[in-house]
Amino acid sequence: MKESIVKSIKSLPPLAKTIMEINKVYADSEAGVAEMAKVIENDPMVVANLLKAANSPLYGFAKEIKNVTQAVSLFGLSTTRSIAIGNAVRKLLNVDMEPYGITSEKFAEISSMQGALALRWFKKAAPRNADELHLMALLQETGKILIASDIIQEDETIAFKSEIEMSNNIAQVEKMFVDTTASIVSAMIFKHWKFDDRFVNTVKYADYPTQAPEEIAKEAQALHIIKTIIPVNKPLAEHSIVYGLQKAAKFGFDHEILEDCVDEMLEVMS
Repeated sequence: MKESIVKSIKSLPPLAKTIMEINKVYADSEAGVAEMAKVIENDPMVVANLLKAANSPLYGFAKEIKNVTQAVSLFGLSTTRSIAIGNAVRKLLNVDMEPYGITSEKFAEISSMQGALALRWFKKAAPRNADELHLMALLQETGKILIASDIIQEDETIAFKSEIEMSNNIAQVEKMFVDTTASIVSAMIFKHWKFDDRFVNTVKYADYPTQAPEEIAKEAQALHIIKTIIPVNKPLAEHSIVYGLQKAAKFGFDHEILEDCVDEMLEVMS
């Protein structure tokens, strides 16, 4: 990994106070919707992002969600926390995704799509792990922000962007230019922010899941499949979906469940 990226990670500021308070509520077994909503209502940016997510077709709520309590009630504490953290991370890291050929808004949308697919899939395939995987999928591409920043600083945007546009293996392109991949950079970012070890290690192996330790292998494989189906350069393209489903079958998942979830997402987004 380039020393410039390591330095960028070490210099990252702490997560916002609101996120710390959200985590505190989430960890309190006696806290509920009212307590979570109260914390969120103190931060207009979190409110706006939560309501935007709640009214997105990705989550499929039948009616318009107009207030925080409604949104928290429908999402639940875990998904609410995940959405809040995801948006806070992107805000903090000053997103410019030009090297990947997308806008910051598109990057946020793709991250949300990855998270939504994880939630849909694992609620059917392994419900106990659904919330945990949702947060991992939502944040797994965070490292791309620092890689993009480094590419811009090195004046390699045109060359990198050209490779990304044509590639079916984004991690390989990242490795070629910055000697690491987004999943490893993401893991280092979340280690810096003191996320739990299981989260950090699972995200770390998302680009190379066959190397993951046995205890986190299935989650790392799932993250890899999700980013294969929804890559930043060709999200939900036909060949991306086919390639992802092939990987799901290879790793021993019920690929028909995953295919149904992808079809559901394509339907609500059409």
